[in-house]
Amino acid sequence: MTEIGAFRFLYLNAYSFLLLILSLIIFLIPLYMVHPLFLCIQIPLGFVCLKTSVKLFASWKDKKRKYAVLLAKNQKEFREDSFIMFMQAPCGRLLVKAVLSDLNIPQKYKDLEKYKKTFFQSVKEGCTPQKTEVYINKDYL
Repeated sequence: MTEIGAFRFLYLNAYSFLLLILSLIIFLIPLYMVHPLFLCIQIPLGFVCLKTSVKLFASWKDKKRKYAVLLAKNQKEFREDSFIMFMQAPCGRLLVKAVLSDLNIPQKYKDLEKYKKTFFQSVKEGCTPQKTEVYINKDYL
């Protein structure tokens, strides 16, 4: 598998670090001094940010694997269809940018932006039941 350096780790986990810092800020701001009821909002909000950050950090092995698969699929020629799935979420778009940069074709990102969903589309689809498909095939590692 391709070795990914420290800077790539920081870049691909940017949202994880931002959420971790946000959760620490939420926990450290003494809002209880303004009113004790703010504590009821502050603690759950901080834990939600912290939990999401931990989940994103836990997906690092999966990100490395997807990085290697995308790199291998597009080594010889640019395959637009292999990036469509990753353009749906911010973390996936970071992965796409990293792969395109390593393939020396960062200008192709503009072609892929047509697959990026708007905020309202992603919220609408996120609030509806999703169909899960499991592929057992070497193309979908």
